[in-house]
Amino acid sequence: MQLYLAVTPGEAREAAQYGRTLAHVAYRIGSGSTLLRQNLNLQTQGGLLSVSDREAPPIGDPDALCAAVLRECGRRSYTGALLDFEEPLQQDRLEFARRLGQALSAGQRTLYLPERYAQAAGNSAVVLVCTAISGGSLSQRLQEAADAHGGASRLALDVQRLRMDFHLPARSGEGEPLDEEQFRQLMERESPPVFFSQELCARYFTYTRNGELHFVLFDDADTISQKLRTGAGIGFSAAFLMWPEVKDIMGKLGSKN
Repeated sequence: MQLYLAVTPGEAREAAQYGRTLAHVAYRIGSGSTLLRQNLNLQTQGGLLSVSDREAPPIGDPDALCAAVLRECGRRSYTGALLDFEEPLQQDRLEFARRLGQALSAGQRTLYLPERYAQAAGNSAVVLVCTAISGGSLSQRLQEAADAHGGASRLALDVQRLRMDFHLPARSGEGEPLDEEQFRQLMERESPPVFFSQELCARYFTYTRNGELHFVLFDDADTISQKLRTGAGIGFSAAFLMWPEVKDIMGKLGSKN
């Protein structure tokens, strides 16, 4: 399984020491269907181009934007592109994704896109499947995704590190995200016994505060490693990790150096 670390330009040097391929989170969609780039090191070569649609205007000319992505891939020897799309699904983004996947494939490059854009993948793109689940079975979730999208080899893991606090009963399945400092303080205050969920492939603990029961689900190096092994065992082709989420445990996840 190919492992990618998603990094901003300022993080690339630190992350590169682990010998993993980098997805450069340095691009966004600008007005007039342009591709905007942060200040990348002139020597940046290889890896993936990662483009965001956060607060982006409509894509009026998808072919022009595709051409800009292809030029940048050629200039920096990128092997493909990652659509780091967070906005709700929109038709202009969907059409851009479809055309970009075809264009990259024609040049022997790969497009990686979110699962909600799977209809644009065709036979030319790889669909990202999020591993951060709060119910059910991770292995079943991944197998169902493989069955739905034409096989595991056309899928990649989107490994989002869990740190989630649920107020029970959590009927909506939604919890409150905890940042690193909030999680550390909670662990220090509660000193809870920690358990492992084989189904969710995550650790958890419970605590009571102000008469309310809480359930906290979280990942560490061991659970993320197991998620990677689960995906690889099913046949997933790649996995993506966000560098800020794993930099404290990357040494335990293994280095290619």
